[in-house]
Amino acid sequence: MKSFTALLLCSLPFGLQAQLNKPATNYVTISSGESEKEIIYKAAHVTPSPRQLRWQKLELTAFFHFGVNTFTDKEWGDGKEDEKVFNPTALDAKQWVKTVKEAGFKQVIITAKHHDGFCLWTSKYTAHSVKQSPWKNGKGDVVKEVSDACRELNIGFGVYLSPWDRNSALYGTEAYNDYFVNQLTELLTQYGRVDEVWFDGANGEGPNGKKQVYDFNRWYELIRRLQPTATIAIMGPDVRWVGTETGRGREMEWSVIPADLNMMAKIAGDSQKDVAFAPTGDKRENDLGSRDKIRNAHGLVWYPAETDVSIRPGWFYHTKEDSKVKTPQQLFDIYFSSVGRNGVLLLNIPPNREGRLSEYDVKNLQRFKQLMDRTFQQNLAKNAVIKCANGMNTHAMTDGKYETYFTTKGQDTTATIELTFPSAQTFNILSLQENIAVGQRIESFVLEYKEANEWKKITEGSTVGYKRLLLFNAVNAKQVRLRILSSRLNPTLSEFGLYKGD
Repeated sequence: MKSFTALLLCSLPFGLQAQLNKPATNYVTISSGESEKEIIYKAAHVTPSPRQLRWQKLELTAFFHFGVNTFTDKEWGDGKEDEKVFNPTALDAKQWVKTVKEAGFKQVIITAKHHDGFCLWTSKYTAHSVKQSPWKNGKGDVVKEVSDACRELNIGFGVYLSPWDRNSALYGTEAYNDYFVNQLTELLTQYGRVDEVWFDGANGEGPNGKKQVYDFNRWYELIRRLQPTATIAIMGPDVRWVGTETGRGREMEWSVIPADLNMMAKIAGDSQKDVAFAPTGDKRENDLGSRDKIRNAHGLVWYPAETDVSIRPGWFYHTKEDSKVKTPQQLFDIYFSSVGRNGVLLLNIPPNREGRLSEYDVKNLQRFKQLMDRTFQQNLAKNAVIKCANGMNTHAMTDGKYETYFTTKGQDTTATIELTFPSAQTFNILSLQENIAVGQRIESFVLEYKEANEWKKITEGSTVGYKRLLLFNAVNAKQVRLRILSSRLNPTLSEFGLYKGD
């Protein structure tokens, strides 16, 4: 990235060079008395850390919920399950990973331990694990089989370790945090590179009737030390929960949001290069990062949203749900409302009691991939002559390279980008991508087409971020224009796509 930036800066006007050359950081503090203009300028320069940028580019991550619940037909186990119930007859982690990779997924996360406390690896710190099960005579390790498959197929590997443990007698005491750290250490040191560590906020009662005070910061510090490139989600410093489990993100999704006071205190106290904080406050509002939200902030942080949903009504496999697997079209719509709204989609595909992904899930994933390929195989914008009076590098918007991007001259925060086709084209999908490596900036845009010398609106939107997808009634036109109406600094576009979907 540094080499690309150096090459780009050589071709830009001096004023813009200075703006784009400003040191990047994924957080910024705001002093008392700073003007709204100063705050907006700072917001435009908040950028993702390398691990956050890598995570965003994944677009699609698969979740594998698997454990004793698979065999008890429950969603939440109570921690009293007999370990002998866990006995997959034909476990094939490679089938799991191969299936999702062929469907376009770039990373997987395995439920190493769910709320029931049953561990899918042979932890030294509990007997409530696969070592007490009949599967492979207690010598099996699901986490290892998944991590090995990820290495072989060159796909990212992540782990989910439930903070809530309904089996451990230590839960609700300070000793439980030591127990949790010990188990987390096993996961972070025995399976090679870990690309994501996923926590939720579940915090119920343990066997002793007590709730636990989680030592999040201790966990974060351990992860940063043992797996420094791993993304920590969603109760973590790198990625937040979008707020629902429907697969739908916000239509206005800002990755730059106000930092809670405790976030900023942590940053100031530790002089950290990487933000590490215990998330607080409700992140489920419809608007988290507009000008109204950030003008009174104490600081700003890059904190993008992950959108999670299961391919089935439940998170664990249930035979009765075989007929309720989400269809390819439903998955396609979810892609638009998650990845297409500046998020990353975490789609759960639960293995069955055999230890394989169900044929129903596999077939729908395959058809989803076919639908995606068919829809996005031809970017019609590549055939257009593109002009922008105050723009630079217009060709970069259709070169298929995320690292190259269009921007404006001087300090222009608006732009009109006109596309003229050799002949009229029919399309019903707009795809836009900002180069978030230099910040998220676009606040408002409109797409128009020309008919009888009059420009007519097709669709409009607010934020873009890493990717914005908009579906609309098909339009047939020879001339199209995108007007960027508002941006926090010079807008950028890495990619501009027009497509004709089914």
